[in-house]
Amino acid sequence: MSDMTHQADNSGEDCGQKKVRCKSLVVDGGKYRTLLTKKYENRRKWEKPNPKQIYTYIPGTVREIFVSSGDRVKAGDKMLILEAMKMYNTIEVPADGIVKKVHVSSNDRLPKGHLIVEFE
Repeated sequence: MSDMTHQADNSGEDCGQKKVRCKSLVVDGGKYRTLLTKKYENRRKWEKPNPKQIYTYIPGTVREIFVSSGDRVKAGDKMLILEAMKMYNTIEVPADGIVKKVHVSSNDRLPKGHLIVEFE
């Protein structure tokens, strides 16, 4: 496995044809200089997932909801059915707990990464 680190190179030297600040990348002891794209620099930073919040993993339409606020649920219980690409996907409760709030209703069209249920 490679030992990979990156750090800012503040030397102000040319990185290609324009005078810009490069990033240094060290892989297995070899040092490489590169530019990062605007898309990469503006990306949404990774956050540790909150196990008490459930998000959609694919876009789809909510067809049926089996839980409501205040319900005590167990791992594996049906939470809702999400239709995506003409397939019905059963979303199950990941762990025992109490439903704090359901953020969707039937027939809602949801994008990927939308908060659907919160647990206490």
